Amino acid sequence: MSNPVRHSITGVLVAFAAVLLSACGEEPASAPALPVPEVTVVTLTGQTVTLQRDLPGRTSPSLVAEVRPQVNGIVKARLFKEGGVVEAGQPLYQLDDALYQAELSSAKAALQQAQAALESARLKSERVTRLSQSGAISQQALDDATAAYLEAKARVAVQEATVARHQVTLDYARITAPVSGRIGKSSVSRGALVTANQAAPLATIQRLDPLYIDLTQSASEWLQLKRQQQAGALQATGNVPVTILLENGDEYDHKGKLTFADVTVNPSTGSFALRTEVPNPDSTLLPGMYVRAIVSTGKRDNAILVPQQGISRDPTGQTFAMVVNPEGLVEKRSVVVNQTIGDRWLVDAGLQAGDRVITEGLQKIRVGGKVVAVESEHDGAAHTAQEAQPDTDTQS
Repeated sequence: MSNPVRHSITGVLVAFAAVLLSACGEEPASAPALPVPEVTVVTLTGQTVTLQRDLPGRTSPSLVAEVRPQVNGIVKARLFKEGGVVEAGQPLYQLDDALYQAELSSAKAALQQAQAALESARLKSERVTRLSQSGAISQQALDDATAAYLEAKARVAVQEATVARHQVTLDYARITAPVSGRIGKSSVSRGALVTANQAAPLATIQRLDPLYIDLTQSASEWLQLKRQQQAGALQATGNVPVTILLENGDEYDHKGKLTFADVTVNPSTGSFALRTEVPNPDSTLLPGMYVRAIVSTGKRDNAILVPQQGISRDPTGQTFAMVVNPEGLVEKRSVVVNQTIGDRWLVDAGLQAGDRVITEGLQKIRVGGKVVAVESEHDGAAHTAQEAQPDTDTQS
């Protein structure tokens, strides 16, 4: 190789080595700092909330009367429209009353006979009394005349009672409604033979306004509410109107009121019965319908409500919340939740008013990390009372 070429290559290598040495002598560039994550928080405030419970129930009439005959007879006519509304005393059936009419006529004739005998005995008693005053007859004759008059008077009273009894029997042949309400289907038709006090009713009348709703509540839940009231954590709400939800989820137009709580717990179900009375002027509710009643169980002051997205569970099932402390650092708080109220958790322990709970951006944070807290548009203003559902999976 010629000297000029060799010198050219050597110069290139020396220059390249100088570049490498200068690069190695420079300080390495530092990595760019990660931005502080931004999270959405809700600042908690103490609120007064009315706790409510959704209880299942069935509707039942407030009054039920089974129509039965009180005398024997053949049905001559049905005097009502099935499914219609009847008033107390309204005729429902007419039985063949020819026999009862004859018996009443006979009793009336016997009464007239007894009244005639009474008049005869009265006149005789008056004559004997005048004669006795003049000494024309004996005292025995006076006593006999007086006794005969009193006996005739008693016979009249007996016949009057007999007439009244036959009149009642005749009236029973015309069967009337014992109460007002809606009458159902007739179990007999014209020409049927019915007997007094028979087992099968001719028809059934039900009063549907107001209507009863029979509810069931867990005895264990009732005891828990009692303990909370005794501890001062819950206040009784008194006679708060009951909201009724129909089977399709619609809210019923009228509010009900609790009227009765049973004193016995069903040993097979561990629950006891409650009764709600609700107006039903339009007959929207019918007996046997399934409904749900939202019943107030108590009122809690300074309650802490946390959006449901701010509460999580760890692998062991324990509930916790991520909180931004005053230094802007993330803390993990173990909490005890009670139940849901609308879209929020009612918290019993672990959080207090003023805490900032992270509801959005949880995937960007770590415990102890710095964050920028942005207040949620839904800042946790006081809610009105909403339906309260117990959390059966809550770990206390």
